[in-house]
Amino acid sequence: MFPEPGTSSLTATPAATAVFTAVLTEGPLSRVTLARRLGLSSAAVTKAARPLIEMGYLRELAATERTGPGAGRPASPLAVQADREFFVGVKITADELIGVVCDLCAEVRTAAHRPLSGTGVGDVLAEIGRLVGDLLDGPGGYRDRTHRLGLAVSGDVDRTTGLVRYSPFLHWRDVPLRERAASATGLAVTVENDVKALTTAEQWFGEGVGAESFALVTVGTGIGCGLVVNGRLVSGSYGVAGEIGHIGVDADGPECHCGGRGCVEAIAGTEAIVRQARDRSGRPDLTIDDAVALARRGDEGIGAVFARAGNAIGIGIAAVANLVGPARIVVSGEGLAAYDLFEPHIRAGFERQAFGAAVQCPLSIRPLPFEEWARGAAAVSIQTLVAS
Repeated sequence: MFPEPGTSSLTATPAATAVFTAVLTEGPLSRVTLARRLGLSSAAVTKAARPLIEMGYLRELAATERTGPGAGRPASPLAVQADREFFVGVKITADELIGVVCDLCAEVRTAAHRPLSGTGVGDVLAEIGRLVGDLLDGPGGYRDRTHRLGLAVSGDVDRTTGLVRYSPFLHWRDVPLRERAASATGLAVTVENDVKALTTAEQWFGEGVGAESFALVTVGTGIGCGLVVNGRLVSGSYGVAGEIGHIGVDADGPECHCGGRGCVEAIAGTEAIVRQARDRSGRPDLTIDDAVALARRGDEGIGAVFARAGNAIGIGIAAVANLVGPARIVVSGEGLAAYDLFEPHIRAGFERQAFGAAVQCPLSIRPLPFEEWARGAAAVSIQTLVAS
């Protein structure tokens, strides 16, 4: 059914893929519920589920609900056998790697951080190899049941080929990351933009389950956005759909690393905030933590930097609501540690710029640690396995 490198497999059918995806993202589910939800006959669901049960991907739970009014035999819901297979996910930042091992339901079983001494591709790949080895050979005995590695990296990523076209914070261009990581680890590798990976995890295992449309906006070193429309993650023809960090909101604003001017990220990214706060304070050694502390103590100049950043983010979010019309927008990212300084300005910018009824789109605030980004990388591997 689902191929593993070096092993034989059955051929996936559309019905089997649909059944497994439904149970994975919304289960446990009875065959009757699956048939109703997927528009299949009960016989078709049973036929699709049988090889999945035989291969250990699905299991039957104890009988609970009855199959229908007056039916004599209770249904046995189908559930995913979470420990059938494990997946490594690694989030690559400019100064560290965050790695996790997840089960088939994307639950994190173990996690580790590794500092990076540099961002050279060879150095990063060598450290990925060591991190993956430590995760798989440590307590838990995951190696024998782990065949896939997901990598999440910021920037312009071609998920189909595993090519990192451009990663601004790593200073990479045209890096065949999938190919090189597969050679370094011996695993089947998927590579995805970090925001899209996090969005995949939310779509399949988080707030996006069952939602036809939603957007995930991340605030931090960069300003990113993942979009799900009609139940599908949107990448666009060029793979960069959702890059609200590079929407221009101030024609006279600062230059952005992308080559544009007045982008949301050039105003509201962490480096941009630090740069503006240093100019306002006259302190060239000021850190983001220093800036947050000063703003919270009432420093008006530094507070104005966060206000400007929040307004830019709000305008970017409004652009998403106006153009795509998602049912809800989740705001996340490491920058939420200072969310109290952003929030009123994000909401004000959003409400001012959102058109008509789009202003009613709810904003859900969800702080996520970096382990969740690594989990997103693993979720992309899980999704790739199912899609295969």
